[in-house]
This record gives sequence, structure tokens and C-alpha cells, in this order.
Amino acid sequence: MNKDKLYLAKEFPELKNDTFLRAACGEETQHVPVWCMRQAGRYLPEFRETRATKDFFETCRSPETCCELTLQPLRRFPFDAAIIFSDILVVPQAMGMDVQMVPGKGPTFPEPLKEPDDLQRLKLKVDVTTELDYVFKAITLTRHKIEGKVPLIGFTGAPWTLMTYMIEGGGSTTHSKAKHWLYLYPEASHKLLKQLTNVIVEYLLGQVEAGAQALQVFESHAGCLGPAEFKEFSLPYLREIARRVKDKLKGSGLDNVPMIVFAKDGHYALEDLSESHYEVVGLDWTIDPQSARERTGGKVSLQGNMDPCALYAPKERIGDIVKRMLEGFGTRGYIANLGHGLYPDTNPEHVGAFVEAVHSHSQQLLKLK
Repeated sequence: MNKDKLYLAKEFPELKNDTFLRAACGEETQHVPVWCMRQAGRYLPEFRETRATKDFFETCRSPETCCELTLQPLRRFPFDAAIIFSDILVVPQAMGMDVQMVPGKGPTFPEPLKEPDDLQRLKLKVDVTTELDYVFKAITLTRHKIEGKVPLIGFTGAPWTLMTYMIEGGGSTTHSKAKHWLYLYPEASHKLLKQLTNVIVEYLLGQVEAGAQALQVFESHAGCLGPAEFKEFSLPYLREIARRVKDKLKGSGLDNVPMIVFAKDGHYALEDLSESHYEVVGLDWTIDPQSARERTGGKVSLQGNMDPCALYAPKERIGDIVKRMLEGFGTRGYIANLGHGLYPDTNPEHVGAFVEAVHSHSQQLLKLK
């Protein structure tokens, strides 16, 4: 079958390893599943080679390249899930904003939002099937090429996190310009967050229709909000996204898929996140596993949360850290991951040691039950 037909065909190969999906739903598994945020990333020499001559967002707009980058880590490691290669900032692009990836600086918005009147520059109605068709094609193509080996995860940035980029004009340590809006322009802030939510819901539905078997929502900048601000400007939109996606999937006859929310540094909101219509709550490394279990009360599965820097340790030490992490979380309703994405200078062999340690130690713990 040629690639044009693969973009359209929705009769996918049968899934051979559903461990990740079962764990997301709190079911028993034969081992703890594992995948890594940014597992398709610069730590892999083949990734760097594939991306060497291409602009970042040009890469994101090529379904064939995104498919290849998504599959590369699966050829090296026995991960239990793949996540489509893309970027959270394709959503602001779809809304009409110019976003560039500047070498040595990162994502840059040449004309960020500075005041409420700038919201008029955004498209009121975004046709995601047109604007983000390249992501959907990448997902469908990858579902075929992955040949049912593991489930494929789709994703999006959360409204607050996307809002910070759109106002800051790029990365920030304080997010003071975006927070300036929350305190000075609360109505305009809610208007923007609502616009983003509407686009995100349609975007996630499009990903499921294209073949995504799970969805992750990245609230990467939760940590710059206090508990009160999080409850006003982040949590309601996270809940609305999950609720609307699930309602629309049910209404359209599409399969329900597990949803993961990852609010980095949002440890103050664990209880709220566990009651937000997501099957899985992702954790960063600042949260104690046993404490997270107690605070979420068995309502959700948990994902995480090894410090990515622990992969700089010798392989034997990585095994010890993994064992302690598994003992803290337990083996049911748990997906092993890092507490953030893989760093570019990580040794691929140490990623392999991490994956092997999760599988072997979890199997040993399950035998003791």
C-alpha cells in the first residue's frame, strides 16, 4: 500500500502489546509498562542525522519524517508505547501566530500578544482538519508503520502553557508577562484560554480519529502558578478538555481512549487533578511516590517520575533507583516514565538500562505477590 493510501486507511494492524493501555485503566499487567517523554529526541544519533538539514517546524509538517522519528526509539528499546513526534506550538500556529525555532534560543514568537486588543489577530474559527492535517496524517501513517507493536500516544499543550508562550514570545523562567495578564487582564485571559480550549478539544478528537490510542495533555508551566491561580486559570480548562473529548468520542461512536494529564511542578494540585476526568496523572520527580498514591486515593493510575538526571548515573545505580521507584508506586495502575523529557546529552545505553530495569524489577515484584 502506498503512503497516500496509508494516510487514509483506518484499518490498522492488530495491537500486540496493550500493557500500557491496561495500566492506564488500572488493570493488572505482566510487567510495569514504560515509555519516556521526548523518547524521540536529540539524545539519539539517528534523530540528529534525520533532522540535520531540516527546519524544526518543517520537520513537524512532514508526516513521513514525524513517522520515522517516532519509530526510531522503538528500534532501539522495548518501550511499551510510542508518542507521535510533533510540538505543542503547532496549536498557536494553527490560530494564526508565527512561531519559529531559533537555534540556540528555542521557540520564538516574533509578534507575541502584548495586550487584549492583540487577541483580534487570532483566528476566531480554526479548522483543525485543514490547519493540522499534517499531524493527523503523521498519526495515521505511524499507526500503520508501527505494525501494532505498541500503542501510539497523541498529545497537546494545555491552554495555560500555550498562553505563556504566546505572551512571553518564547521560553521564560518567571512567566511574568503571562502572569501580568492574569492579574491585570483576567477577562481577556479567560477569553484566550477558552479559545485555546476549543481548538485543543477538536485537535485531540482529530488525533483519535487519525489513530491515536491515548492522549497526553502537557501543562508544562503549572509550577509558576500558585494554588489559587491554578484553580482559576488552569484546572477548569484541563477538566473541560477531558470532559468534552470524552463526551464527543462517545457521541461520535469512536473508541474511548485513556487520557493523561501532566502538570509539571503542580504537586499542590494532585487531589484536584485526580478528580478531573483523566485516567492517568503524570508526576515530576519532586513528588514522593507513596505520597502521590495516598493523595490520589486510588482514583487514577500514575505515571512517572524518575529524575531525568538520574540517567547520568552508572547503569547499576539506575537499576537501584528504578527498583525503589517501583516499590513506592506499586505495580498496578502505574506507568513508568521520567519526571520530564529526556535531555539531549543522555547516553542512549542508559535509557536502555532504565527500560530493562523497569521490566525486570517489576516482573520480580509481581512474582512476590
